[in-house]
Amino acid sequence: MKKRNFLFLALLVLFGSVAKGQNLDGFSAKNRPAQVAFEKSFQSSVDFSRFKTHLFAITSEPHVAGTPANEKVRDYMAEAMKAAGWEVNVYPYDLYLSKGPGESLVELVTPIRQPLNQQENILPEDPYSANPNLWKGWNAYSGSGDVTAEVVYANYGTKADFEKLVEMGVDIKGKIVLARYGGNFRGYKAKFAEQYGAAGLIIFTDPADAGYMRGLVFPEGTGFSESSIQRGSLLTVDWTGDPLTPFEPALPMDGKTKINRLKPEEVGLHTIPVTPISYGSAKEIIGKMKGKPVPAGWQGGLPFTYRLEGGNELTVRLKVNQEKGITRAYNVVGTLKGATNPDEWVILGCHYDAWNFGSTDPNSGTAMLLSMSETLGKLAKEGKRPARSIMIAHWDAEEHGVIGSTEWVEQLRDELSAKAVAYINLDAAVSGRNFGFAAAPTLKKIIMESAKTVAFPDSSKTVYEVWAGKQEEPVIGSLGGGSDHIAFYMHVGVPSMSGGAGGPSLYHTNYDDLYFYEKFADPSFKMGGTVEQVVGIAAIRLANADIIPYEAGRYAKDLKEHFAQAEKNVKSYESGFKGFEKSTQALEALKASAETLDQKLAAALASDQIESKKSKEINKAMLSLEKSFIDPKGMYFGNWYRSLYVSTDPFSGYASWILPGIKYETESKSTARLTEWDERYSKAIIDLKSKIDNVLKML
Repeated sequence: MKKRNFLFLALLVLFGSVAKGQNLDGFSAKNRPAQVAFEKSFQSSVDFSRFKTHLFAITSEPHVAGTPANEKVRDYMAEAMKAAGWEVNVYPYDLYLSKGPGESLVELVTPIRQPLNQQENILPEDPYSANPNLWKGWNAYSGSGDVTAEVVYANYGTKADFEKLVEMGVDIKGKIVLARYGGNFRGYKAKFAEQYGAAGLIIFTDPADAGYMRGLVFPEGTGFSESSIQRGSLLTVDWTGDPLTPFEPALPMDGKTKINRLKPEEVGLHTIPVTPISYGSAKEIIGKMKGKPVPAGWQGGLPFTYRLEGGNELTVRLKVNQEKGITRAYNVVGTLKGATNPDEWVILGCHYDAWNFGSTDPNSGTAMLLSMSETLGKLAKEGKRPARSIMIAHWDAEEHGVIGSTEWVEQLRDELSAKAVAYINLDAAVSGRNFGFAAAPTLKKIIMESAKTVAFPDSSKTVYEVWAGKQEEPVIGSLGGGSDHIAFYMHVGVPSMSGGAGGPSLYHTNYDDLYFYEKFADPSFKMGGTVEQVVGIAAIRLANADIIPYEAGRYAKDLKEHFAQAEKNVKSYESGFKGFEKSTQALEALKASAETLDQKLAAALASDQIESKKSKEINKAMLSLEKSFIDPKGMYFGNWYRSLYVSTDPFSGYASWILPGIKYETESKSTARLTEWDERYSKAIIDLKSKIDNVLKML
């Protein structure tokens, strides 16, 4: 479909949706026509070709955090946004990072001496695979060491897997553990391996999980090939961000600002050597193991019976010599100043550092945001400026442990708490055609409504209709770990969402390049503009609404479901548990107030009853709603995590823990703190209800 025809279809969808009464929450009746016109101008101004231009510019070379190549990407982004009319600020930080893979090797020692491959093969079909600046497989924050030892297979290397090995009488001490990717964050594999006495850890991607057992492999298909290696950080401290500066920004060590930095030996970083390999290399080890067969569920996809131990006739050498030290990183933040409410911020972001080229992860999101900055900049030059400020942020060092964004949030903690309306995370946001989002309850409706205004490429349906499929409304998940929303949402309490269009992935391999993108991710290059339109509409609505369009009633609805599940979890091991009585009672009161607020706000806006002065007071109160869940005491598994509503899973690193204080108790089958948590949660819910009641008094 030609570009002009696709844009025409998008506008038809927009007008059709508005004509059918599509919701414009937060807008007064008198301001809705202006918003419809603004959205029409935005959608028609999106230049679908710009996504491809930016993607090729920033992902033609590998650019790991801390390298000159990454600084070139920094400069490109800054210049692109300046040219689009944005005010651009670069925020430098001195972070404690691994400086690269350093020296590493994996080799069989006995029964035969055989070095194992640690880097992807060069493919004639993929010219990028021959780039001399690509690095071998490595894990940031590995310990250094040179060990030769017997081998133990630990399945996915989860806490339960190591406990199972002990239960089966397998001796892990002094051995090299072999674990496959999946089940938890790779850093926890290293943490548990070291905890149980292992001398080293080798991680591989099993073909049953992401290789030929799932379909054709690259370059013929999208599965991991026998030389594909997943890189990644191992950082597992009790906070997110720079390991030496919890709660404080890692500002430059120029003597201007005193920052308390921990010593590396105080942090508890891993000390054993760890490295990833491909399943082509792993099969050389697994095929020679002679121990007892693995239990049910531990068998992988290599053509051997997987065994728990290799025996004393099989020894492997693992050597890692990885330098760590202070490394300069940079966040690039562009601001389009709001016309009437510049001190209220709508923030969109994506990291830009990659393990390689990063064409899908993360820079498909980066390219889309650069295009959006041009679209919004063009409108601003025409006099169509959003009411609130819109910020577009490009974070550094995310791949090392979600560090750049965290340092910025810690630096601007008080301002963000007072001014940030929402954070929209767009990591790898245009890596396929499968649209989806995870979001705070208050933001679920706005992303769904925005998706109703945009045509899905090569389809007669809207993005919303494709997203929802046969369901009444699409499933919107809860935010977990693994990306740049963490500090905004779980540390400061800024309502957040994360998503875009996903698809096939050669996650963290050297094949995440433009050849893969053009052949498999989105050969049409239409999804970049499509995601820009959906996310842009959501951002514009958040920026222009008379009253910030949070859906208060969704919190009561979601919390009721989560508390019901939490009570079920406790009763699974404590049959006499009577429930979270105080929280449940508080929830009933919250439900009534929240539903009343949604209804009264809609009615007041529809009848133009809210004066400008009053709207400022209401918006100030709305910004405080999410902060009811921010508890300075934080979680027992890490007090940096302050949200009572949501946290990353401290055992897996990726999953979303809703009601994390209670979840931590149920995971350990404890009842010791349940009364305390009922008190803390009921207090937060009562506080939220009080804030909602305060808004109701203003109406």
